[in-house]
Amino acid sequence: MENEMQDLIWLPQVGSTNTYCKQHFAELADGAVVCTDNQTAGRGRLGRDWINAAGQGLYYTLVIKRPLVQPSTLPLLSSMAVGAAVKACFGRDTRVKWPNDLLLNGKKLVGILCEGIADRPRVPGGIICGIGVNLAQDEAYFKALDLPHGTSLALQGVEIRPQQDALRLAAAMTEWFRTQLPLFGQQGFAPFLPAYRADCVNLGMPVTFDGGKGTAQDVDADGNLVVLTDGGEQRVFTGEVSVKGIYGAV
Repeated sequence: MENEMQDLIWLPQVGSTNTYCKQHFAELADGAVVCTDNQTAGRGRLGRDWINAAGQGLYYTLVIKRPLVQPSTLPLLSSMAVGAAVKACFGRDTRVKWPNDLLLNGKKLVGILCEGIADRPRVPGGIICGIGVNLAQDEAYFKALDLPHGTSLALQGVEIRPQQDALRLAAAMTEWFRTQLPLFGQQGFAPFLPAYRADCVNLGMPVTFDGGKGTAQDVDADGNLVVLTDGGEQRVFTGEVSVKGIYGAV
């Protein structure tokens, strides 16, 4: 049985919160959230196998049906939502590696996957935003997934109370989205850009990206990473970007 808390639906177990939201998209309201601490069939990064860690993480999907003037920057906004919630719930300051890798002490704490939902007959489409937060996984979990630069709040010294803290974090994220999505929907990422820039580890650092390298100068209002290369200024929006000193990049 599902337990509803305002706009939040907690599932004791689910294959994937993103898949659940796709399957139930028609009946879920704009702003609804589906979450669990037991996801059995998630999607690993870069096609890696998924390993469940029941009770040790938060798996969270937000349903968005309202119009967004700049949907492409939703992943960047989502990293800010999680960062704000982690600060509110656990008192830890995170940083972001462009575009949406949330870091704690230089290691990756959060994964974000936003997916578009196409219009169907009598069912307008929208976006789902899936967020996974590592709460209590141990080193063996990340080793098994070949994620040497992954971490959890517990590994960073936070005392985690299973499920209770997952629900608390989910509620804080949901409240942040509730208050900030109206502004984002109408004005895009520009109002959030100063705060994002302040937390972005890329800026001022040597970076390597698909097709080149240079120094990251800025993030613009469209969410592009602005890189100064030997050939001039280049704006990067997709692909892997390595930052010197982050994830072992040199």
